[in-house]
Amino acid sequence: MKIPIGVTAKPGSTTETKTGSWRVEKPVFTGEKPCTGCQSCVRACPEGAITVEDKQFVVDLEFCKGCGLCVAVCPVKGLEMEQER
Repeated sequence: MKIPIGVTAKPGSTTETKTGSWRVEKPVFTGEKPCTGCQSCVRACPEGAITVEDKQFVVDLEFCKGCGLCVAVCPVKGLEMEQER
């Protein structure tokens, strides 16, 4: 089976088993560097937990597993991982 590059599941693929509660770090948008709007973070998220709402990127923490892929692919380093409290 061949999966096209850039295909991710939408939030809801695990709606019955929300997994965000076991995350130890979460991604946060720092606002320090201007976002280019490239949406690399959206495409990189394996859970589809990052969406765009009213021209703002939003992380759905009920589905985010804290893997950090979004942080790793951001070309301007506009995201960073923050310890859960």
